Amino acid sequence: MIDPTILLPYIAACFLFSIVPGPSVAVVVANSLVRGTKAGLLTILGTEIAMLSMVIVVALGLEVVMGLVSEAFTVIKFVGAAYLVWIGFKMFTSSGKLEMGEPGERLPLGRYIWQGALINWSNPKTLLFLGAFLPQFVDMSRPAFEQIMVLGLIVMAVATFTDAIYAILAGSARQLLTQARVRMMNRVSGIILMIGGVWLAFQKRG
Repeated sequence: MIDPTILLPYIAACFLFSIVPGPSVAVVVANSLVRGTKAGLLTILGTEIAMLSMVIVVALGLEVVMGLVSEAFTVIKFVGAAYLVWIGFKMFTSSGKLEMGEPGERLPLGRYIWQGALINWSNPKTLLFLGAFLPQFVDMSRPAFEQIMVLGLIVMAVATFTDAIYAILAGSARQLLTQARVRMMNRVSGIILMIGGVWLAFQKRG
């Protein structure tokens, strides 16, 4: 079990980590604006699946796993960076028309979940942060695996909560946006995503 005295400061730290917008939040907001809150929530599901796998990596031993699959992380980083640039380019060149969809229309569930997972995995800084952050709250006198898994599930819960707020707000705001405003937002968001993709491609794994 986790020492109750560290839970409050840990949750506060998780909140600060989660509330700062990053590439995954940008994609959640973009999908919520284009296809509604449900699309944003499906994207969050993908990001959390990716984060769960990262927590497991940390729990099993970050340094060992990173050393064994360092080349795979490099490939993932460049694929994710290129994907961010592609999404940004499509947003920048979009007409600004929102795809509201038909009542009862089924969203492509796999596409949004896959997007969220890929974006989260494309940024090894998240994994490195978890590897440095979670062990700070581990009692080394007791088995670390279970503690890290519990701590990881807590940070995932906080991240899901904060990302869901972004998705709900963006999904609601889409009803108030004109095509011109959406086009402007898409261009600004597209530029940010393309810059983020280029930045990610040039980041070195710490």
